[in-house]
Amino acid sequence: MKTYSKLNKAICLSLLLIFGLTIFTSCERIYRKWNSNGLQVGDKVDSLNGVYVYYNANVGNVKGRNTSADGYNIGLKYQCVEFVKRYYYEHLNHKMPDSYGHAKDFYEKGLGDGKRSKRRNLIQYANPSNSKPKVDDLLVFDGTTTNKYGHVAIISKVTDSKIEIIQQNPGPYGCTSLIIVDCF
Repeated sequence: MKTYSKLNKAICLSLLLIFGLTIFTSCERIYRKWNSNGLQVGDKVDSLNGVYVYYNANVGNVKGRNTSADGYNIGLKYQCVEFVKRYYYEHLNHKMPDSYGHAKDFYEKGLGDGKRSKRRNLIQYANPSNSKPKVDDLLVFDGTTTNKYGHVAIISKVTDSKIEIIQQNPGPYGCTSLIIVDCF
């Protein structure tokens, strides 16, 4: 009788798990097709120096690869890396020697503070650093358990006690511009 009871519990738990996963998967598909903020993937939502930030809905969403007219790999539409590389290409006339990689790869572990990254042809600063961030610098976030690719944003304003960043792909309800206070 106990074996039968344990078997029933196992079957019931399995069915509940399958039912729960089915509902979760269905809800996720519905959520991806519908968003309550009225924006569509690819809508312009912000800009910095004439370079647009595009809405991407779900952070894992990809709408193909963006390349320049001369074949330079700008990145996967409309990920954070794509905006950063497009901004650097269009506004700063900068092509990164290594045009591939995830957001977290913009910071090279082991490269010293104030040293030039050969992969990006940019000077890299640690946190903390002896240097204060400047407009057009990048802020790189390492990967986490929920986002193994990391995140990258552009510093758009600097004052004595705060910085403002602009970013693409902060999530369906995230802000494209953020002020970070008391950072020095």
